[in-house]
Amino acid sequence: MASILPRAAPRLVALHFISSTKPTSLHLQRASALPLAFRRYLATPTQEQPRLRLGSIAPNFKAKTTQGDIDFHQWLGDSWGILFSHPADFTPVCTTELGAFSRLAPEFEKRGVKMIGLSANDLVDHGKWIDDINDISKTNLQFPVIADAKREVAWLYDMLSAEDQAKPEIAFTIRSVFIIDPNKKIRLILLYPASTGRNSAEVLRVIDSLQTGDKKGVATPIDWVHGEDVIVPASVSTEDAKTKFGQVREVRPYLRFTTI
Repeated sequence: MASILPRAAPRLVALHFISSTKPTSLHLQRASALPLAFRRYLATPTQEQPRLRLGSIAPNFKAKTTQGDIDFHQWLGDSWGILFSHPADFTPVCTTELGAFSRLAPEFEKRGVKMIGLSANDLVDHGKWIDDINDISKTNLQFPVIADAKREVAWLYDMLSAEDQAKPEIAFTIRSVFIIDPNKKIRLILLYPASTGRNSAEVLRVIDSLQTGDKKGVATPIDWVHGEDVIVPASVSTEDAKTKFGQVREVRPYLRFTTI
């Protein structure tokens, strides 16, 4: 079972968000208004759900995974990270996704990126499901998968759809992707409907773009892949760009390309 840091006292709720603010009567009213079935899956929060935005710190938590218990921030260390969720074990689209990410694992490792999955099932199911994934996709899945049967991490990372919050007895986690940088900041959020599989190559492409931008101080155009020309940011003058990068191709004063 996952738990949010810091751990709550025994008589307090299990899902305790990191904040020094005491719960107000409004928080308690909203919590008490949740359906009973929802509270069965999710311990009543003392506050509103955190607002996750690009640039905000990825919430920390402790959880059981297929590779043992983890503290999420400690597990990330100084690495980039990808946290991606799945509605449930033994579902067809999720099975193809995890197989694809597993096959791309060496590429992510080259870029210093750790991957971790999440599904709203227990460790026993995860183990059996990974056997299926390896057999179907002809791979050897090595990254951990979080067991989030009580939807605690799903709640913390806003992985529950509006429909499932209204019907929590079947509250599957939606397909979410979070790219997190070494400073624990969220750099990308992608949300997919249950019927649509993700593009693992696109996640890798975004990692390349973010790391290139951070290292070189540039932006990347549409459909950019590693090795193609990049865009000089508007904050950099053409003269400064030529000094820094060498040749600059100016399409418009506001649209300039260079090679790195």
